[in-house]
Order: sequence, then structure tokens, then C-alpha cells
Amino acid sequence: MQQDDTELLDQDLSGLKPADWQAALAEMAEENGMYQPLGERHFATFIDQGNTLLVTFESRQGIQSLSETAQPLGFDLVKNLGWSHLCVISDGDTWFREPRLYGFFDQLIDDGFFEEFDSVVFYGAGPCGYAAAAYSVAAPGATVVAIQPQATLDPRITEWDDRFTEMRRTSFTDRYGFAPDMLDAAERAFVLYDPYQSLDAMHAALYARPNVTRLRLPNMGEAIQTRLIEMEILYRVMALAGTGRLTEQSFHKLLRARRDNGVYLKNLLARLDRLERPYLTMLLCRNVSERCRLPRFRRRLRTLELEAENGDFRAPPPAAE
Repeated sequence: MQQDDTELLDQDLSGLKPADWQAALAEMAEENGMYQPLGERHFATFIDQGNTLLVTFESRQGIQSLSETAQPLGFDLVKNLGWSHLCVISDGDTWFREPRLYGFFDQLIDDGFFEEFDSVVFYGAGPCGYAAAAYSVAAPGATVVAIQPQATLDPRITEWDDRFTEMRRTSFTDRYGFAPDMLDAAERAFVLYDPYQSLDAMHAALYARPNVTRLRLPNMGEAIQTRLIEMEILYRVMALAGTGRLTEQSFHKLLRARRDNGVYLKNLLARLDRLERPYLTMLLCRNVSERCRLPRFRRRLRTLELEAENGDFRAPPPAAE
């Protein structure tokens, strides 16, 4: 496929009704690769371009809320890095537990599809992160990046997770079932989670494997993917994953961008408040007030300064000039 062909991927799909949106995506995919319907709630698009393949699992609702043009996340990497992209899309959160999907990946394996690429990266967040880990077994040697993935929703294993009780009748014990086991064939996998989100952290613990790096993102909250997009580092993380350069060190170097993220800073402030640590809170408010336009921190700093003057706690010394 020629580079110019990706101009078709620049279409703005926002505002379209679901059926029209899917039809437009199908047209874009067929012009550049392949479109495959997979039952009532799933379909797949494939953009054939470079020797690196990005496999993303996304929901229609997630795409339309995260992308200004209502395009899958992977399209930007196709256009900017020249990667190929297989996108499996669900209508709603299905965890991609669907026999037609099993058959689809079985066929890709039989056709030697994944063997045509020099490197393969699987990506998803939440239920889509579960699917990225589970279906990565189809491409041995792949790299997996999963944000806040569930390990399974089998109540015999994760009865403590009461968030998705409507899925408890869905089988997570047949093919492509227990996602951590499906990672055994991956070369490396990265599981991103906030350790203060207890249920996410418990699922992340189930992913403990020699080839899995669990990346802790304290105070990032329950929407880590959104925060990474806000900080403009998600695509950089994926680019590192696709070239084999994603490590714990390289990731945390990128994550320094959180110092300017309002949601992260507010979460951190709230945690320090819960811990009743006014000294540290004052250091945080000073730092943020010097760097960012966040009135909440300036107001809080003034309050803390008054409390310190009243002897409620010992204030940290002023920073050296």
C-alpha cells in the first residue's frame, strides 16, 4: 500500500449515527486492507501498511468519546509511524467473549497472518485490556500493553469484583479465557494500574508472570487511558513498545508529564488530605502554584500558611533562591 493511500484515514467520523459510523469505517478499511463483521456486537478493521502490526481492542463508545474525529486510537499510529493496524471493535463492554471472535483469531493463526510482521503489539484498556492480553496468545512473541485490565470475571476467581455483575453468566473459562495465562507466549507484557484503585490492583496482581512488568501509576485514578492521552504520552508509549524499547525506566521517564496534569495533581492533593499530612500538602501546593494555573492549589496554600502561623503544624522552610 502506498503512503498516500492513508489520506482516506483523515476522514472526520464524529457525529455519525452508529450504523453510518460503522459503514464509514468499513469503507476506510476495505480501501486500505480488510473489514470483517463478527456478529451483532463486534467487527474488525485492518489497515495494511508497515512491518509493525498494532492490534487494538476498542469499543465504539470509547472511540467516540476519546477521539475528536471518532477514529480508532491506532489510526494515528498508522498515519504517523507507518504501522499496520488490526482493530477489533465492540458495541459496549463485552470483554470480547464471543465464539465468532475465537474463530476469527483461529483463522488468522491458520493463515499465518501474524507471522507476516516483524513485530506485533497488542493494546487495550479495561475490558479491552483484558482482550488484548487474552488474544495475544494468537501471536507468540508479541508485546502487550494493557491498561487496568481485568484478569477474568469468573466469579469463582474474582468474586470480590462487584463492578460487572451482569457479566457473571458469561463464560471466562473456555477458549482465550483466563487472560494472565494467555500471556505466556508473549515476549513481554506491561500492565498499567493505579495501586490505590483496589479492584484494579487485585486484578493486576493476578498478572504476575516473569514476562510481565506491572507499572504502578499512583493517583492516576480510574481512567488511566484518558490521563495518558491528556498528557500526550500514550502514543509515545506505544511507539516504544513497537520498537522493543519500552521498559520500566523509559515509561517512568515519560510519566514525569503527570506533574502538569490537573487530575493527577488533584488526586494527589486529596490523598495527602486523607493522610492528614499538612507539611507535604504545603510542599505540593507551593510547587504546583509556582508552575501551574490551578487556583485550588493557591487557595489551599494560603489556608495552610495561616494554619502554620497559628501553630497548627510546622511549615516547611521556604525554597532556597
